[in-house]
Amino acid sequence: MRADILAEEWAVITRFLPDNWRELARSTGALRRARQVADADVLLRLVFLYAASGLSLQHASARAATAGLARISSVALMKRMRSAGPWLRALAEAVFAEGARRPSLDAVPAGRRLRIVDATHVRVSGSGVADWRLHYVLGLPTLTCDFAEVTDSSGGETYMRVPVELGDIILGDRGYCHREGVAYVLERGGDVVVRLNSNSFPLLSSKGERLDLLAAMRSLVEHVPGSWPVRFEAGGKEYDARLCAVRKSASAAQQAKERLLKTARKKGRTVREETLELSEYIFVLATPGLDDLSATEILELYRARWQVELGFKRLKSLFDAGSAPNQDAEAVRSWIYAKLLAVLLIERLGEESRLFSPWGFPLGGARESLARVPRSVRRVPSRGRAPLPAQRAAGAGTRSTA
Repeated sequence: MRADILAEEWAVITRFLPDNWRELARSTGALRRARQVADADVLLRLVFLYAASGLSLQHASARAATAGLARISSVALMKRMRSAGPWLRALAEAVFAEGARRPSLDAVPAGRRLRIVDATHVRVSGSGVADWRLHYVLGLPTLTCDFAEVTDSSGGETYMRVPVELGDIILGDRGYCHREGVAYVLERGGDVVVRLNSNSFPLLSSKGERLDLLAAMRSLVEHVPGSWPVRFEAGGKEYDARLCAVRKSASAAQQAKERLLKTARKKGRTVREETLELSEYIFVLATPGLDDLSATEILELYRARWQVELGFKRLKSLFDAGSAPNQDAEAVRSWIYAKLLAVLLIERLGEESRLFSPWGFPLGGARESLARVPRSVRRVPSRGRAPLPAQRAAGAGTRSTA
């Protein structure tokens, strides 16, 4: 998002928002008064100018004034950000829902939705600790987001905060390997493929005895994947599952051991020989709805989970979402949701561009959409004369989007 988005382009962008997005600005309390900020369009452009463009509050307010968008102080803009959180979250959720896709990977049973979940820390400028945590779910193979939630640093990684639909397959790393969370997904008709945390997730054999994980791993032949029927307890109930594993290559195993030893040295601890040996393997847990898949297919599905790391990298590197600009709790929440909304709108625009109209806007409803754009941002400079910087920043002029 740039501050010089033209009126026509702004209409294309807002087309991806819910029909009542302007009314939501008032009903959620983001736009109680029109003083300094004329309407929801101006407010959202101010939000993007600050959060999506990476400007400080002072620079954003100065740019808005120069562009003729609004005359608002940095303090007033901060207050607007503090109250805009529920509105921005509602917009982001609506865009997430509209952009959701039903992937059809070869290994995934027909009609089932494959999703990968993770979380990342967000630091506040000037703070040495992680103050917020962004929980994020991506669908495969489209890598579009269908869920996001912002919590403080105490908000743990768990499947229990993710909405689950019948038939969902949710991939997670060891941070999501909790018995209650896996049971939560199973009770709602979903399945999981999760990296096993042997310390916090004890397994039982098919006979009801505690599974000797190391003995099972030692039974693997070379680098051929293997699987074992297992059970686990959660909430006073027992659930069936399957353990799938494969031996790492010699180089990957050595790297894993070196990481373990390095971490232990920093903490002044000693690594057990059993732990070192277990690091030579990758083992994941799969729930019964995936019994038709082989151990190889289960492990390939888990490999796809790493795609979520690319999503976080894009969010944190391109949009600098890893370090919040201030320590005001409500403003930080709004700032993060604004980042998410910008990312999702760009993803939707990317999808749309594959079938984009050469005239730059959809014919259906285009006139009505443009009619809602404030006149102050629809002024066109005289023919043959380039728009001034202030006009470009305000969104005046015309530019082809072909």
